[in-house]
Amino acid sequence: MEKYSMEFGKKEHVLNYACQLYQLSRPAKVGAVMALIRECQPTTYEQWKDWYFENAYTATKTPVKLSIESLTELGERLYEKIQTFVIPEWQEAFSQLTLQDCIDYIYNLTINRTYDGYIREKSVVNDGLAKKFPEVTFEESDPELDHAGDIDYVAKVGEYQFGIQIKPVTANANFGGYSLSERMKASFNDFTEKYGGKVFIVYSLKGEIANKDVIESIEKEIERLKNL
Repeated sequence: MEKYSMEFGKKEHVLNYACQLYQLSRPAKVGAVMALIRECQPTTYEQWKDWYFENAYTATKTPVKLSIESLTELGERLYEKIQTFVIPEWQEAFSQLTLQDCIDYIYNLTINRTYDGYIREKSVVNDGLAKKFPEVTFEESDPELDHAGDIDYVAKVGEYQFGIQIKPVTANANFGGYSLSERMKASFNDFTEKYGGKVFIVYSLKGEIANKDVIESIEKEIERLKNL
């Protein structure tokens, strides 16, 4: 199968890091590309490219038509961010990095952060969701199931279930900036097809639910599942 993606070698790491950090490849910047290509159903690369530039708009309140100039401008912004912020920050980090930092990092990632995440999840569910929805049974996701890596808890409503993914606020400081990968979207969709309920992302701040609006969305989902 012919591959059209360009290779960037070792530069891929810094390009991907900066692109994600500054949200330059989100639907708000380049449109909902997977939705577009599924709508297009192209049989050739050229067909897809032409379709994109004819039909793509930013996924914003006031959609803006996208063009080759739009993508060029985003590339220029990416370069500016890398040169102005990313390279100086990394150079400083590299110059200060020690062997003990690496040892401490692995230990902290394995032991400390795992425990912090566990306590955070327990607090969000037991002190938050379970008290808000006492008629719903919340259980930790079975690690043997395909969706376990993406869904932390399942909530049982009769014979149906909906999923909960818990993220610390540091993963998305403004809530609106977090973007699901295509793989995770597929995992969520598979869960819904199998168990009937949607998957909700709950942001945790010091063990409490930070995105309060998700409560209303979950409440509506519970009522929907009850009426199926």
